[in-house]
This record gives sequence, structure tokens and C-alpha cells, in this order.
Amino acid sequence: MATTTFERFRDLHRRGDPLLLPNAWDYGSAALLAARGHPAVATTSLGVAAVHGRPDAAGATRAETLELAESMVGLGVLVSVDLEGGFSDDPAEVGELVRALGRLGVAGVNLEDGRPDGSLRPIAHQREIIAAAVGHGVFVNARTDTHWLGTGDTMERVAAYEGADGVFVPGLADVGLIAEVARSTALPLNVLFGPPMDKLAAAGVARVSTGSLLYRAALRGALAVLDNTPPPIQISIPTYQEIATMLEQRR
Repeated sequence: MATTTFERFRDLHRRGDPLLLPNAWDYGSAALLAARGHPAVATTSLGVAAVHGRPDAAGATRAETLELAESMVGLGVLVSVDLEGGFSDDPAEVGELVRALGRLGVAGVNLEDGRPDGSLRPIAHQREIIAAAVGHGVFVNARTDTHWLGTGDTMERVAAYEGADGVFVPGLADVGLIAEVARSTALPLNVLFGPPMDKLAAAGVARVSTGSLLYRAALRGALAVLDNTPPPIQISIPTYQEIATMLEQRR
């Protein structure tokens, strides 16, 4: 029996063998990551916002995010979309957005509880958002910004979001604390790229996202070229023709 997009993406989340999920900021970066063999590629809200000159995490890039998601689903990889806080405080509107993404073929979404003013959505409200988002054939990763914003109780939030398909705690860097969070929940735990992958695997992590790191590293590489200084890691730069050919294949 054929598996669904949701099932294939869910099955990539394995404790002790975490999925490395790279985050793209436009079609070209997504296509490059897909061509490299990653089974799934996500978007980064910071990268998308920066490309379009909009503020991040302010609900300002709904149309741009949807356009990017639609372009990515044809790349032959599973696609996860960073929806910030859902681009709405209305659970019904968030649910309809996730439903629409599912119809496009998107495999997963991130929904965060952090708000532009640096506070967290009330737990009850965020639970309503999550409840409206699940059940549409899309993997719902519930992100809590307790560590990111330095407020709230991480364990309380993780426990409250058990209705989601996964939980994401960006800002966690201490492997011991990561292991404690992983043990506290039945959901697959997602953290940001940073600590060694083998240590994250031993801690019970199921998914490791690069977040905005790749976009910021691309900018660092550009500055290194202009400054005539080598980047921290010596890499071969894709040629103009390689990129042009990749884009031509989309037509």
C-alpha cells in the first residue's frame, strides 16, 4: 500500500537517528538542496523575509511563503513550511491555511508560539491553533520559543502541545537539557543544528533543522569573496551554468 506524504515525512523522524532538515530561502536554494539528496527540505522564515525585504516573525510574508512552498513541491522532496505563528491568530484561518498547503502537496509545517512583541501566545490559545492545524494530512511541528525569547516554561509548553505531530525547541544547546526534554515527551523532538549530530542522536533527538543558518552562511561567504578572504570552510562554488541548467529544468 502506498504511503502518504504525511506518513513518509513522519517516518523520517526517528529518535536516535535524527533527520537533518536543511532550510531554504528561495527556489534556487531549495533546488540545490534537493539535488544534493536531502529527502526533505524546509523553508526558513528569516530567509524568506530577508529575500523580500520584510520583517521576520511579523506575519508579513504569507503570500511569499505560499508561493515558495508551491514552487518547491515539484522538486521531488518532502517539503516543510515555516508558517511563523500561522499568519493569523484565528485558529480557523490557520487550519484552512494548513489544509490548503496539504492540497498543494506540502508534507509539514512549523507553528510557533512566539509573538512579535517578545511574548508567548497563551497556552490555551496555542493549543487551539495546533488543534485546528492537525488532521489535514500535514505534519504539524509545534515550536515553542521559551528558550529563544527567554520566557515561559519549556516543559509546560512541550507537555501542552502533545496534540501536535512533533515539537521544536529552538535555542536549546545543552545536550543534557535536550535529553531531558526528549525524555519528557512522546513527540519527536526537533532542535537547531549546533551540537554534534552523534550527541543529539544519543540525547533522543528526532530532527535537526538548520533554521536560518544556511542563509546567513551564504551571506558570510559573499562577504568573504568581496573581502578577498577565504570562507571558514573551503567549498566549491556552483557555476553559473550549473544554476542556469537547474532552473531550466523547472520549465
